[in-house]
Amino acid sequence: MRTEPVPVAVLISGGGSNMAALIEAARAPDCPYRVALALSNRPDARGLERARALGVNAEAIDHRPFGKDREAHEREIDGRLRAHGVEVVALAGYMRVLTPWLCERWSGRMLNIHPSLLPRHPGLDTHARAIAAGDAEAGCTVHLVTAGVDEGPILAQSRVPILAGDTAEALAARVLEAEHSLYPSALAAFVSRLSDQG
Repeated sequence: MRTEPVPVAVLISGGGSNMAALIEAARAPDCPYRVALALSNRPDARGLERARALGVNAEAIDHRPFGKDREAHEREIDGRLRAHGVEVVALAGYMRVLTPWLCERWSGRMLNIHPSLLPRHPGLDTHARAIAAGDAEAGCTVHLVTAGVDEGPILAQSRVPILAGDTAEALAARVLEAEHSLYPSALAAFVSRLSDQG
């Protein structure tokens, strides 16, 4: 059983609020992971500055020069992850559909958080879809990443009631709060199990 925290990379495309929650949680002395790298496909992602302000190395590999060659972009990402000694990858608002190559490369070691109670409402516009469907509750799901979008094994969920008169924006804000609590605890539990196996 290892005693050193597991090095994690967080992949982002935007503001990085879930990334910040993971970084803040990692400051606890008993946290089993540390955020070794924040990585974005967008050099202008606001989350990169946020990560640096929190003392985490932050880098970008712009997807645009690679055109439609997603795997070539992901090979660059993979190389950067390995250069930083990363052992687990946490997707946090990373808005790129991954190729089977990267999913296989990090199989069993890549997590994502999705703003619905999977398997309900995979993909985008989850909050509006949950309200339109007449669901009594929404929430968020942490799952392992597989080649199918939002289809990997579920690790943890948090439920958020849908209130009368809810808008997608109001529901999204409450679900995001739940995400900030769920993701750090789910990631910590996941890496603890990995450490026990390793």
